[in-house]
Amino acid sequence: MALGFYGDLFRPEGERLAVGDPLLTAADVQPGLEEDLLLAWWSEAARVDPKVAPPGVDTLVRVPGSVQTALWQLSRSTFFGGLALRALVFDLKQVRRYLQDQDLRKAARAAVGKLITGETRVVVAHSLGSVVAYEALAAIPGHQVRALVTLGSPLGIGNLIFDRLDPAPGDGIGVWPGADSLVWTNVADRGDVVALEKDLRPRFGSRVNNVLVHNGAHAHSATAYLTATQTGSAIAGGLRAC
Repeated sequence: MALGFYGDLFRPEGERLAVGDPLLTAADVQPGLEEDLLLAWWSEAARVDPKVAPPGVDTLVRVPGSVQTALWQLSRSTFFGGLALRALVFDLKQVRRYLQDQDLRKAARAAVGKLITGETRVVVAHSLGSVVAYEALAAIPGHQVRALVTLGSPLGIGNLIFDRLDPAPGDGIGVWPGADSLVWTNVADRGDVVALEKDLRPRFGSRVNNVLVHNGAHAHSATAYLTATQTGSAIAGGLRAC
């Protein structure tokens, strides 16, 4: 088993912080992709969590600016509750930088791609990692991977992520990341705000096996996903196919 790591690419060189994440605030959320993704998270959080007021609805506490309001509302949600604001903003920036900084994108894909050898049969990827893994697999012709298991994946989020994939989708359908025999299982929690599109079939075709799980209060947790029976079954199926 090998673990692909590229997190160091997102951290400022030469900066040391006690907690680990840059000290970001609402003022650091950039217009464009970061704001749009934040609004999408807010809308989804409001859909699945009655404690979160949806965008456009007056709240008891009025915070100037849509970004500040979105962050305040998300802090009330079960999904993002307890997550430091700087960590939430950092996540937004990770997605934006991966999709827009082509040097970083190549480096992240290379970090994952070098671990996919002729003996690799199963690839498991979580959250933004599923985007990296998908693109890495699609860039390796003739790879022998038999099963791709994506967990809490944002791959299906329309113009924010799906339309920006490399290779680019054709006629609204994403490129299949391997041979026709590759089995792709997408596992999502109903309350996972990051995995806005739970069903990837409209984006990648009917061959995707979509599985819904219940991770409780930790809807997007990698640990919760990895310990789900359905995830284990998908991994075992890929190994049995060897």
